[in-house]
Amino acid sequence: MRIFDPHIHMSSRTTDDYRAMRDAGVRALVEPAFWLGQPRTNVGSFLDYFDALLGWEPYRAAEHGITHHCALALNPKEANDPRCVPVLAELDRYLRKDSVVAVGEIGYDSMTPAEDEALAAQLQLAVDHELPALVHTPHRDKVAGVARTIDVVRESALPTDRVLLDHLNETTVAAAKDSGCWLGFSVYPDTKMDETRMVRLLREYGPEKVLVNSAADWGNSDPLKTRKVGEAMLADGFSDDEVDLVLWRNPVAFYALSGRLDLGERPERDDYAGNVLRRGAPADS
Repeated sequence: MRIFDPHIHMSSRTTDDYRAMRDAGVRALVEPAFWLGQPRTNVGSFLDYFDALLGWEPYRAAEHGITHHCALALNPKEANDPRCVPVLAELDRYLRKDSVVAVGEIGYDSMTPAEDEALAAQLQLAVDHELPALVHTPHRDKVAGVARTIDVVRESALPTDRVLLDHLNETTVAAAKDSGCWLGFSVYPDTKMDETRMVRLLREYGPEKVLVNSAADWGNSDPLKTRKVGEAMLADGFSDDEVDLVLWRNPVAFYALSGRLDLGERPERDDYAGNVLRRGAPADS
């Protein structure tokens, strides 16, 4: 089983997670920019974080046989903080980088006017840079949030078939599918979706344009949820080809819209910016 996790926050995960993901079949991932768990206080914090997603994390991933790309943006939660909004002016130069395959994650958290402005501005950045957009749908008032998101996308110059609506569930999947957007589902231990519900939705709506992710971060999350969805699909009678479509070919097709997706094997390096993962001599067997 080959797996592409299209939304995971590896900056919050350990090297043990990279190792376990590789063993489970994960060969590629996209890490979208998001919040730090506590408020950022200046734009410089974003820039250091973006630099890490462009340099340090691809190095860490390659050391464990996983190809790493990223999506960059001002996230919805921090779009409400005047200290953070000026990062929008810095995004142009970052979105030109080769390993950036989408603008994201953008969208709504509390559906405020500030979030409206940030979403519209970043959809335009996606147009300007010929990138697809990874859109975070809100965890609260989700039905209204998805409807509002679709309206804003349709008002933008970015075609719906270049937009991935993420964090969908049973209450929002029909509207998202009707919009023409790609369909993203985050599978979590306690919240969002689980494997059983995901399989039911795949039975009802089909696997086309569906992307399943772990969205693993600092909270109670599991970077192996993609693998567990694949196993649940097989147990329910889905074919190997259908599993491959959901867990590999669909995310490849979506992020290939950027023209930058490179799944060729990347050579391992001994260090990145003077930092190394391999320390000490291996123990004698």
